This record gives sequence, structure tokens and C-alpha cells, in this order.
Amino acid sequence: MKIAVRYYTKTGNTKRLAEAVAKAVGEEALPLSAAVEEPVDVLFLGNSYYAFNIDTEVREFIQKLDKNKVGRIVNFGSAAMLNSTYKKVKAEADKAGIPMDSREFHCKGEFKGIHKGRPNSEDLAAAADFAKTVIGE
Repeated sequence: MKIAVRYYTKTGNTKRLAEAVAKAVGEEALPLSAAVEEPVDVLFLGNSYYAFNIDTEVREFIQKLDKNKVGRIVNFGSAAMLNSTYKKVKAEADKAGIPMDSREFHCKGEFKGIHKGRPNSEDLAAAADFAKTVIGE
């Protein structure tokens, strides 16, 4: 199974989650600036809410994906105030013709003192376990 891990972060929270996911699946966590050039079965995509939406860079990244090179997207991320970005990411994936896995990982993330210390070591371990479950099908 070919796997890639990409992420977008402004605070570093999603990068930490991406690194935990990547380590669990034996890959490298790369920012969205690293295109997915080789075909992959699973693309773990880390992101969060910014101003009540996914960032423009996340939308543009998904739009540029080659639907013939990405089997499916698995969403993961953290947020201080809102819940999962799954619906927003899925809407973009649907436009690009790329399937979304129905499973995702989401946890609280620290922002301006809210949820201080999150994602914590337990969150990172849970993200790694989630990733192993996805690829261990």
C-alpha cells in the first residue's frame, strides 16, 4: 500500500499530528507545498479551521490533486473552537473526484490559551493508532 501524509498548519498543532501519523505509517509528513507526484492508495490530509473554514491553500491543494493518483483521502486535524473539517474537505474532494474515507481523526488544539497543551501526548498516540487502523485494514 502506497501512503502519503500532507498537512497545513498555522500554529504547528497539525504538523505535530502529521508527524505522529507519518511515523506510524512509515512515511514522512510533508507540507502542502510538496505535491503528491507518485500514485498513492491513501493520502492522509491534515488541516484545521481558520476563520470558520478550511484555508484556501487546503482547497487549492485538493483541486490540484490528480484523481488518478490518489485512491482516497483520510482527513485528520485539530481545532480549538470548531469540530472536524471533514465536511469542508469532502466537498472539495468531491469536486476533484477523489473519494474520502468515512473515518477521520480529530482532537482539540491549543489556540490563544484555549485547550492549553493540546494536542498532547495522548492525542498524538491516538492519531498514530488511528493511522495504523486505517492502513491495517
